[in-house]
Amino acid sequence: MDTPTPSSRIALVTGASSGIGRACAIALLREGWTVWLVGRRAEALQEAITQAALGHPDVAARAHPVVADIGDPAAVERTFAAVRARHGRLDLLFNNAGVFTPAATPDATALEHWHQSVQTNLNGAFYCLRAAFALMREQSPRGGRIINNGSISAHTPRPGSIPYTATKHAITGLTKAAALDGRAFDIAVGQIDIGNVASDMTERMGAGVLQADGSVRPEARMDMDAVVQTFMAMVRLPLEANVLFTTVMATKMPFVGRG
Repeated sequence: MDTPTPSSRIALVTGASSGIGRACAIALLREGWTVWLVGRRAEALQEAITQAALGHPDVAARAHPVVADIGDPAAVERTFAAVRARHGRLDLLFNNAGVFTPAATPDATALEHWHQSVQTNLNGAFYCLRAAFALMREQSPRGGRIINNGSISAHTPRPGSIPYTATKHAITGLTKAAALDGRAFDIAVGQIDIGNVASDMTERMGAGVLQADGSVRPEARMDMDAVVQTFMAMVRLPLEANVLFTTVMATKMPFVGRG
């Protein structure tokens, strides 16, 4: 199978405004990919592109910021239609965008928060995967790679996290089903499950978070570079090989044996 060179490869990263999505989009840009950065905040997307361009002056020509809510299927269709119109192909989708709503027991979980989690974490991920699949199976060379951002919560919940945990368990099913369906079209689908990476979302972990035994304790975090290295290792594989699931986590975080 012919494989496009890095400079001609096209990637789309959701949730690229901050955190994991931003860091992985920057890594792709610096490795020569053309990257569509999708997020809700135009200023933050531009900041990511500016950061990626430091020492890499050619980045600006390969970076395409898109302000869109992946929970809106029409916005997703418009975004992928723009990719198709400009490049005629997509080689990589990083299905990364997600939200974590306020902690609560099931009975105290606001329906608004449940629907918000499902719409972004699950429906949005499916909308993007669906659109990527349609493009990848038709393009020439055929195929591509889709990486879904699962979570440690795709395996084991935290207290008070039922919307997030349910949607992340569902992402595992999405990954398995899409990986199976993708075989016939050279579409490799995998999942990266990340635990306690240092970011704005996990800042509170240093001060202490609720544990399954009711205690509140600080948790270890890892540098973002560990996630980026793991993600890029998945990206660099030929389509004949796929990391179906991988977990990268802070070594001392309470995951194994949680609860």
